Formats: sequence, C-alpha cells, structure tokens
Amino acid sequence: MTSPSTRLLTTPATESPTTQAKSGGCGCDSSTTVEMDEKLKERIAKHPCYSEDAHHHYARMHVAVAPACNIQCNYCNRKYDCANESRPGVVSELLTPEEAAHKALVIAGKIPQMTVLGIAGPGDPLANPEKTFRTFELIADKAPDIKLCLSTNGLMLTEYIDRIKQLNIDHVTVTFNTIDPEIGAQIYSWVHYKRKRYRGIEGAKILLEKQMEGLQALKEADILCKVNSVMIPGVNDQHLVEVNKYIRENGAFLHNIMPLISAPEHGTHFGLTGQRGPTPKELKSVQDNCAGNMKMMRHCRQCRADAVGLLGEDRSQEFTKDKILEMTPEYDLEQRASVHDGIEKFKEEIKAAKEKASAGKTSANNPKILVAVATKGSGLVNQHFGHAKEFQIYEVDGNEAHFVSHRKIDQYCQGGYGEEATSEHIIKAIADCKAVLVSKIGNCPKEKLQEAGIQTVEAYDVIEKVALEFYEQYVKELGNKE
Repeated sequence: MTSPSTRLLTTPATESPTTQAKSGGCGCDSSTTVEMDEKLKERIAKHPCYSEDAHHHYARMHVAVAPACNIQCNYCNRKYDCANESRPGVVSELLTPEEAAHKALVIAGKIPQMTVLGIAGPGDPLANPEKTFRTFELIADKAPDIKLCLSTNGLMLTEYIDRIKQLNIDHVTVTFNTIDPEIGAQIYSWVHYKRKRYRGIEGAKILLEKQMEGLQALKEADILCKVNSVMIPGVNDQHLVEVNKYIRENGAFLHNIMPLISAPEHGTHFGLTGQRGPTPKELKSVQDNCAGNMKMMRHCRQCRADAVGLLGEDRSQEFTKDKILEMTPEYDLEQRASVHDGIEKFKEEIKAAKEKASAGKTSANNPKILVAVATKGSGLVNQHFGHAKEFQIYEVDGNEAHFVSHRKIDQYCQGGYGEEATSEHIIKAIADCKAVLVSKIGNCPKEKLQEAGIQTVEAYDVIEKVALEFYEQYVKELGNKE
C-alpha cells in the first residue's frame, strides 16, 4: 500500500479539496456490536451525518428554503444574515426552490465529494411543505446521485410521509428531546397545530404524540431515522436514557445527543435566562450511558441551515446568492463518480493502515486516555495547530483508538493578535487530553501545552496509527515513573 502520509505529503497546500479527494464528516459508534447488512451499509456509506467514517471524506450542503416554524423551542432563535454564527436556525439568506436547485448543481460541480443535500430550516421543512418538496423535486430530477434528507420537529411528519417516500428521501432526522410532556413544557414555548396555538403541557403532549406517530411511520416506510436530542442540564439530561430506550425500540437508526447552545447573545429564551449547556464530560457521560443500546452520533457539528462542505468546515460564504446566481452549473455525473471512486480507494488504504496499527494489540485492562487531533479530514492528522478551529477527540486504550467527540476552539494563528488569550482557551478546551496530535506546531504554543501537562505529537499519518503509537510511548513513560 502507498503510505497515506507519504502520498499526501506530496499534495501541494494550494490543491483544492476536490483534487485531494481524488488522491485520497450522521455516524456509528465504533463500540457498537450491531452488525449491519450490506444494503444498510450502502445506504449510509456516503452520508456524512449517518456514518462517522463518511464524515471524514464526504461533504453535505443545506439549503435554506424553509423559514416558517410551527413550534417555538426555548433554545432556538432563527436569525437571518448572521455570517459569523454556526448553529442551527441561522442563515445568511433565504432561497427560492429554483435558487436552491441551482446552488446545489453549482456546488455539486465545485465540490464533487458533496453527496447529501438537506433541508433543515431555518424553520421546519414540513411547516413549509410547498417550498421543501419543490426543492427536492428539482434536485432529484437534475442530480440523481445526491442523497436527499430533511430534519423536522416531527409535528407534521405523518401528514407528509407518503410525499417523503415518493421523492425517495431516504434519511429523516426528528428532534426528540423528551417523552415526558411535563419536561416538554420546559423546553417548548408553544406548538402551533391545526391553526391553533397550544402552550405548556398541552402543547408538549400534542407534539410528543405526533413525534411518536411519525417515528412509527418512518419505520413502516423503511426510511432511516436519526433522532436529535438537545441535552439541557437540569431539564432533560437524566431523562435522555429513557428517550434513547424508546426511540431504539421504535425503529430509530441513530441517536444524536447534542449539547445545548445557550450564549446570551444568541437571544434564545434559555440564553437570556441563564440556562447553561453541558460540559464535554457531562455530554460524554450521557452518550456513553446510551451507547450500549444503539448507534450514537458523536460527530455532529450542529450545522447552520445553509452549511456547505465537510462537517467541521463551513464554506457557505463562498456560495452566497449573489455569487452562485452568476455561476454556470458544471454538474458532471461521470466526473463525480470518478472522485467518489478515488475516495473509496483511499478509504480502503486508511482501513488497512488502521488494521495494521491495531494488529496484535489484545492487552486487557489498559487505562483509557483522550487525545486531541487537528485534522482537515480524510482520517489523517494533517492540520497545523495554529490553523485548527476544532479538535477531534479520540479515546485510546492501547487496543484501539476511536472518535468520541469534537470541540470547537478559537483559531490560534491570528496574526499576532489575541494569541495569549486564545492559547488559554484552547488549553482549557482540551485539559482532559494527554496529547494533541498535529501536523505542525510552533514552539510557543508547544511550550504552553507542555506546561499544562499536554504533550504534542507532530505527524502526518492516519489518526488511529499516530494515536496508538503515542499511547505506547505514554504507557511506557508512565511505567518508568512508577
């Protein structure tokens, strides 16, 4: 096999993501023992949200065609023209279905590793059925290789299940925060159903009943369902194990437990009333408690409603309405297929490298540690410390290394401005990690990390390989100290 590190080190830094894909992120918890049949594997293989492996290699895009919503969540404030915020419900501009289809074709040509088009707002797609389904019709007709998916609160799911199936929308995400109306009354301000607005427990009960019916309808229609749950400390955090049990027993494929985003400047009810979000440790604990029951998605980036690119990156500002309307679509099915073939071949090389790195490692009772990884995708340690805007967190026990979360950070390299404060923020974000794996790092941040007890590893190779090699060194040094 050609070493990924050797081969990709020769890739010029100016090469586009498309070129890199030719040479060379929802997902399944790697600890699960549930076996998937080949057909199911094929259905999720190129969906970066439903497959943790795919999210390293394939991109998605969201089109903002659905402004209206039929419920008001206390964690949501739908904002427009917010280029610098990255969270659900935020967009820079709204599109018509025709504009959205044009944008999809433009991006499918510019980013051929884009495999999924989703409608996730900024409101609820099924509260805007005409715009939502017209968009899907146009794209399905002109770009048959792009997977279609939508995210919904579930209130109107049963009413549109036949239309969803007719359009071959094979992936649907439902936000399921509770199965207890009393808890729901703390999460939802109001629910608008059949021309009437309901509040409190009454509204939460209507929403829950429709969500439960919708989950069953998806199961009967053989549509893959991912359930999103927002973890709200003191409200539903202890209850999410019950939610997990219910959705597992009623056909959900994947559970995504996300942290509440509640900064006061976002203007949400929870943000303005001081409701905090969970710490990374709290979030991981709940995810771990649910992981033995069903597949967990841990790589969600809580994307904007107009996000474009790999998970963990957002290229939406490259494709604003004024720019894309001047671009001629260069959608080429054969060229896209060729890029995807290249990605699949590269994934096989990565898989072989992982297997080789973990071969023969059967040690028992190894202590588990966390490491932070700077990566631009492709399953590699391939990003400079100073350029990282997030770290992927891997748990390593000597036998294997597997992805458990990601943590957003402020970019360290800012032209000399604010780097002292930024380094403190970064160290705080990864304080529970024993090392940070990067392609390069400067002496100053390296020294600060070492002072904080975090080792640095410079490499350009498969993440699991680098993590396991560090682990061997870490355990050896730990033994020498004892």
